[in-house]
Amino acid sequence: MHQTITTAQFIYDLIGRRSPLDVILSAISTMVEEQFPDAMVSVMLYSAQTRTLTLVAGDAFSQNYRQAMRDIPIGPEVGSCGAAAYRREIVVCEDLLTDSCWVSFIDLVKSEKIAACWSAPIISPSGELLGTFATYYRHCKSPELSEITLIRKAAGLAALAIEHHAERDRRVSSEQRYRSLFSQHPDCVFEIGLDGRFVDCNPTAEVISGYSRDQLVGEHFSKVLLPEFYDVANEALILMAGGESHSYEIAGLNASGEAIFVDVINLPIVVDGDVRGGYGIARDISERKKAEDRMRLLERGIEASPNGVVMLDASVQDYPMVYVNPAFTEMSGYQPEEAIGKGYLVLFGKDTAPEALRLIRSALEHQEECDITLLSYRKNGFTFWKKLTITPVYDGRGECTHYIAAQQDVTRQLKSEELLDYQARHDPVTGLPNHRLFEAHLSQVFVRARGRTSDMVLLYVDLDDFKSLNESLGRQVGDLLLAVVADRLRNLLANDDVLTRLAADEFVIMRPALQAEAEVKMLASQMLTCLAEAYDIKGQRLSISASIGIASDDGSVEQPKELLDNAALAVREAKRQGGNTFCWNHGAASTAGTEQVMMRCELMEAIEARQFVVYYQPLVEAKTGRLRSAEALVRWNHPVRGLLLPGAFISLAEQTGQIVAIGRWVLHQACMDMAQRWRQTGQAVSIAVNISPLQFRRPEFIDDVLAVLEASGLPPELLELEVTEGVLLSGIDKAISMLESLRDLGVQVAIDDFGTGFSSLSYLRQLPITKVKLDRSFIIDVTTDRGSAAIVQGVITMAHHLGLLVVAEGIETVEQQNYLAASDCDLLQGFLYSRPVPLGQFALGLEY
Repeated sequence: MHQTITTAQFIYDLIGRRSPLDVILSAISTMVEEQFPDAMVSVMLYSAQTRTLTLVAGDAFSQNYRQAMRDIPIGPEVGSCGAAAYRREIVVCEDLLTDSCWVSFIDLVKSEKIAACWSAPIISPSGELLGTFATYYRHCKSPELSEITLIRKAAGLAALAIEHHAERDRRVSSEQRYRSLFSQHPDCVFEIGLDGRFVDCNPTAEVISGYSRDQLVGEHFSKVLLPEFYDVANEALILMAGGESHSYEIAGLNASGEAIFVDVINLPIVVDGDVRGGYGIARDISERKKAEDRMRLLERGIEASPNGVVMLDASVQDYPMVYVNPAFTEMSGYQPEEAIGKGYLVLFGKDTAPEALRLIRSALEHQEECDITLLSYRKNGFTFWKKLTITPVYDGRGECTHYIAAQQDVTRQLKSEELLDYQARHDPVTGLPNHRLFEAHLSQVFVRARGRTSDMVLLYVDLDDFKSLNESLGRQVGDLLLAVVADRLRNLLANDDVLTRLAADEFVIMRPALQAEAEVKMLASQMLTCLAEAYDIKGQRLSISASIGIASDDGSVEQPKELLDNAALAVREAKRQGGNTFCWNHGAASTAGTEQVMMRCELMEAIEARQFVVYYQPLVEAKTGRLRSAEALVRWNHPVRGLLLPGAFISLAEQTGQIVAIGRWVLHQACMDMAQRWRQTGQAVSIAVNISPLQFRRPEFIDDVLAVLEASGLPPELLELEVTEGVLLSGIDKAISMLESLRDLGVQVAIDDFGTGFSSLSYLRQLPITKVKLDRSFIIDVTTDRGSAAIVQGVITMAHHLGLLVVAEGIETVEQQNYLAASDCDLLQGFLYSRPVPLGQFALGLEY
């Protein structure tokens, strides 16, 4: 017993001397083995992160056993130690060959020739599991009370040693973290004594000051300060000595003699209630000071500017003025205190052109530049004309925080009646006559022709899908595009023709004397060709087409507005035919407009009443006939006209914007259907869904795709979106960005109807897609027409070089199938395999 006490004291001494943990645990093991000569002792440490035990002490065991006792999970019957750790009590296994705790370790028991094991958990005073302490025997054995007592005492000593070791590790780690914070801090950090001398500094302080640590330590702070800041630094030192933190700005000289401005925070070092010195954290603000100096210079320049300058707050709804310069005060009559805080639009009144105010509001709402001349009001109520330029101001994060509104009094320049009249009668974007001037011209020509058939003809030009382009790229780009469109139209007209911007993206050409219909049709064709040519707007390559409605008077037109209405009906008919074409309305009664209005209403009802259904058509491997994927195709189950194919309503839905709601529903339904089939059958077949360019360009499109995948549970890799080349209308860079976002989600993308749009194979190198679909127009006569065959073979070869799959649509004959398979086309789709069918009739896992 005396020897046990002596050994325990020795262990306490080891713990007190902070001996290594393995040395202490070995001493504890030796103590027990001296008391139980037939015992073999092991100590296992517990990992809370992995909930496992690993043997760390046990010299009596073989290397094989020590290796096996690593990362052992704890559990109610995982050996003696795993069970003891799990139950937090001593576990005695007298016969390992028959004990249920050792069933999974039988081979190890036999190879190690052990027969019994008693294990006690090692628990910290706070109740934390630290490991296990165990004694093994080579013969079956049950413990006596003295043996249990000794094992518990050994486990307690082990807990004490492990706790002390962990506490020492925590303390060392804390010191290392402090040293790391001190040395790795991006700002200058220094320790300073109460006498104002440097005690230590980090590497950043050496970089900023230009002095080495050895040159700074022991020196007074005055060594690096400009004399005029001595008092500021002394005051901060006094406050620090009193236990107060303090921040201030000072300037010093680096080792090269250059001035440096720093922002300093002093923090007192308090030990046992006494201030022993302090830390200083100094940030180099020299660049900020320079920026402030530049700002003050700029402010002086703005103050001296002859033009009125106003700064507006972009974060508040009515954009209040937050700064006005003296020139603004002189121009408007408002003193700064009368203007600041007021919304900028209070400077305009009832005679200010509504269109001008709309442009200003639009620029503010869309954070765009605006340059306009408009009527404004002085404080005394007098009006004046001013040229106004509004420019957004962005912060470092790219967020618009303010607007600068610069204004110049241009009343003298606009005093002539002719200029004032021009502003009232012409479009500010294109410089063309506006609708007011056009209506006057139209009435004059119509009056001259009263009582007889007029030779006059109207060409109504409406840009296709301009609204979505304008929304996606911004009004500024849209206005620039309209200006170029106006120039192209102007260059095609004869001297007597009158070109007008009627509204938004609509233009009207009035030709007073019609010589022959062929002449007008030729003009319309020239317009379509000219407008379809690519545009370069602010570095972006854009394309857009137009629909043209032509109207002439057959003698039945009674009012000039009827002629314009007839042209508008013809435009709608051209759009119904897909756009990029013209239609002629000769004045006869037309029901096209009425039918279109009715169908638009029916489409809205169909969306609300869920009259749309999704059919599915298989895509098969060209050479094996195995099903590869399916394409979702929408049908309209019209309550009167029956099942309608897309050709009967998609074009109108595109024009009205209803295609977005229809497309969103089809995407959701197709994913839900295919996810359900996938879960029921376990067969993974991807589903292809057509996406309209209008839907694709919506800002929320990516969020819509994410929401559908989450709601359906369909894996992203099983969804393929088919887009036409029309997605490039809004600019190749924007389209690539959207396609890359889809690729990052895991969604596949294919270019549909390839070869029918304005694009080319050169674009495929840039687009992050996986597949191109050859339009059926190339497939119809691929086996009989050399031109079609050459195009198909060229696309397949080029696409394969780019790592893309090729799909041929419209396969109806075995000859087409065999030819395309021999041409290495990857996938085929068409009536030869299956017509589009409802989900219930679509068979998975077949070979076609």
